Parts: sequence; C-alpha cells; structure tokens
Amino acid sequence: MSWDFISNLLLASVRMATPLIFLALAELYSQRAGLVHIGLEGLASIGSLVGFLVSLITGNPLLGVLAGAAAGILVNMIYAYATITLCAEQIVYGMAINIFAPALASFIYRVYFGAGSELVQVSLMETLASRMGITANGFIAKLFLDQTPMVYLAYLLVVFTVIYFNRTKSGLNYKAVGEYPKAAATLGIDVIGIKYTASVICGALAGIGGAYLTTCYTTTYVDGNIAGRGFIALAAVIFGRWNAGGVLIACLFFGFCDALQIRLQVGSYNIPYQFFQMIPYIATVVVLAAIGMKKAGPKSCGKPYRKEEL
Repeated sequence: MSWDFISNLLLASVRMATPLIFLALAELYSQRAGLVHIGLEGLASIGSLVGFLVSLITGNPLLGVLAGAAAGILVNMIYAYATITLCAEQIVYGMAINIFAPALASFIYRVYFGAGSELVQVSLMETLASRMGITANGFIAKLFLDQTPMVYLAYLLVVFTVIYFNRTKSGLNYKAVGEYPKAAATLGIDVIGIKYTASVICGALAGIGGAYLTTCYTTTYVDGNIAGRGFIALAAVIFGRWNAGGVLIACLFFGFCDALQIRLQVGSYNIPYQFFQMIPYIATVVVLAAIGMKKAGPKSCGKPYRKEEL
C-alpha cells in the first residue's frame, strides 16, 4: 500500500463525500424544522437528470447545477404541501417521492433521447486549478486546488450551517420549530413559514447533490446513479447527531468507504465486484447499530403541526 494509493484514496474520499454532504445537509435542515424526509433519493434523482440535460443543452455545468436545485425544489413542494398543509404522514410521502421522482427522471430521459439511444456525455465542471491555468502537483495542492467549485461550496455550507444554528437568532428560532413548534408559535415565530422554507432548502440541496454527480463527477446519466446515497445521508445525520460538524465527519467516513470499494474493485482479482460494492452499506448498518438512537433528534421531528390545536 504505497503513498500514491493512500493519497489518491483520500482525495477520492473528499470528492465522494461531496454529494453526501449536500444530501445530509438537506436532511439536517428538514429535520431541524421537524420534517423527517426519507425522499432524498428521489430528489437527488430528478436533480441529477435535470442537471445533466441543462448542462448538455447549454454547455454550462453551473447552469445544470442550478437547474437541478430548481427541480429538487419543485418536486419537494409536493411533499411540503402534503405534510405541512395537509398534515399527512411524512414517512409515507417521503417514500412516495422516492418512487415518483426516479421514475419521472427515467421517463423524461427516454422521451428526450429515445429508447436504446447511444450513451450521451457532457463536459464536466472545471476544477479551480484548470480555471487558473495551473497544474496541481502534490497531495496538498490537489486537495485544495484540484477540486470543482461545488466541493468548496459543500464545505462552506457546513461552516455556515454551524454558525447559523448556533450563533444567530434566526437559527435558534428555526431549531425551536423542530423542538417545540407550539411554544415557538406563541413567541410569534412563523412555524408554517419556516417549515416551507426548510422544504425549499432541502429540495435545493438534494437537487444539487444529485446534479453534482452528472456535472462534476461522471459525464453521463444512468438510471440508479444515486445508488443509495440518499439513505446513507440519512444515516450521516444520525451519525452526526443532528450537528453540521458531526454530519461532515460522517460524510467523510462514508465517502472514504465508497472510494475504498472502488479502488478495491480495480486492484483485486478473482473476487466478485459486488462484494466490494457492499462496503459503504455495511458500514452504514454497522455505524447505526453501534451508535444507536440515544439522541433521537429534534423532539417534534416527524410529527404533524396543526395550528388549530394551539
């Protein structure tokens, strides 16, 4: 196991963790407002497809990312209306999003390109080093310079989230909605407004997480390219104890497991590749079993808020 192997593995872990960070932050903002959203997989799927199509049509991956965010918001408004306005069961509608959105993405792809079409590819977003016209040599240079802008955005969002939830009045009001919405309402906090805002943020971040895969990571879109990342992000929120810093550590861990299984597939012979593909999911189950649910998150998470009951 050479230094080249280790350094490449660590660099890959950072890239693989990026979509998980967007998805996990999406879930964190949703749960902090009292909304358990298990539909991240679906939101990321539609964001991935829309980001790919817009990037292909415009030739601009950044527009693809923005379009992916918009698509995530639009689809998540179905979940928001059902669970916030109609007070429907959050788990049921989250699962409905997981069924509906990937199917919609697959349908749009086949309508646009036709059945049995050739593999279509797009240009990926340039790294910072490429934009600056320099070559990043060495581990440190590659770590800080040989990354797309979306990687920097993901880690900046973690810092912003830590500050927002712990150092601002608005962030404390936001968390109060997820803890004690009726008490928050008596203090003049717009509970319904914050829940809808959380749904917009969740949809946007999940859509960006999906669009990252087709604008910054791979050059094409295929069905199932999210590959369970939405559920791993759910585990990362629990692993991180509903704290942005902890979520970052969890995402880096799961990103490392994902990068490791890819490199083991390449370097191993006479072993079925499916064995290595199980590594991230086994790690998820082991972590959840080891950590458990001693801290169950925001007190009102998953519970409908009915204003007339005040």
